[in-house]
Amino acid sequence: MPDRIETALMAALTHASGPSAPPLLAGALQHAVFPGGARVRPQLCLAVAAACGDDRPTLSDAAAASIELIHCASLVHDDMPCFDDADLRRGKPTVHAAYSEPLALLAGDALIVLAFEILARAAIRTPARLPGMVVALASHTGMPGGICAGQGWESEASVDLSLYHRAKTGSLFVAATTMGAQAAGAEPEPWVELGARIGEAFQVADDLRDALLTQDELGKPAGQDVAHHRPNAVSELGVKGAVQKLHDILGGAIASIPSCPGEARLCEIVSAQAKRLTPVEFARALA
Repeated sequence: MPDRIETALMAALTHASGPSAPPLLAGALQHAVFPGGARVRPQLCLAVAAACGDDRPTLSDAAAASIELIHCASLVHDDMPCFDDADLRRGKPTVHAAYSEPLALLAGDALIVLAFEILARAAIRTPARLPGMVVALASHTGMPGGICAGQGWESEASVDLSLYHRAKTGSLFVAATTMGAQAAGAEPEPWVELGARIGEAFQVADDLRDALLTQDELGKPAGQDVAHHRPNAVSELGVKGAVQKLHDILGGAIASIPSCPGEARLCEIVSAQAKRLTPVEFARALA
C-alpha cells in the first residue's frame, strides 16, 4: 500500500514539475510532499477501496494521492506566519522557512489544484464515479465543514470543540473513507461514520501529543495549542479525560466498519492505527 501511494504522489509531482515550471516553486512542492509523514489518510482510502473490491486501482491510487496532496497543502498553509508561524515540520524546515512566504502560499494553492487534476485524469475510464468523488474532496476541503472551516474556527471567539475537530481533522478522514468506497464503485454513505470517528481520534491524539511531548519527539514545535490559544481536548477535558475520550472514539471506530468483503482485514488495519495513536506516554497519563 505505501508503495502505491508514493508512486502516485511522485507521478503527480513529476507532472507538476515539468520543464516549464518555475524551479523554486517546483522545489517547494517537492519539499511539502516528500519525505512524507505516516500517510494515514491515503492508506485508509486504499484500505477501504480494497475492502470494497478495488476494481479500479488506478482510480483508487489517484483518490488516495489527491487526499494526501490536500493534507500537505493544509500543512504548508497552517505553518505560515499568519497562522502557527512554525519553522519546523516533520523534522525539517517548513516550506515558508525554506522557500519564502510567497512561494509557500503558492505551493499550497498549487497542491490543492493538483489534487483535483490527478483525480479527474484518473477517472477518464470510469467517468460515472468522478462527480461524487470531486464533490467529496471539495466539500471536505472547503466550506462549510471542510479543513478551511476548521482553520477558520480558530479565529472565532467561541468554538464548539466537536465542530472544530470534525472540520479541521475529521473532514479529510471522511474524504478518505468515502472516496475509497466510491473509487471501488461502492456507496459512500455507510463509510462516513468510520472516517469521522478516526478523524476525531487523530485530533484528540494530536492535542495530547502537543501537550505531552517535546519538539524533538514531535519533529515540530510543541505546546502550540496553548501558545496560540487554540481550542483543544486537553484544555477542555484534562489529560486523563482526553486520553479516555481517545480510547472511547477508537472503540467506536472499529465497531462502525460496515459489512463488506474485506471487513476482517480493514478491522486489522484500523486496530493497528488505534495502537499507533495511543503511545505509552498516553497510557502513563491514565495511571
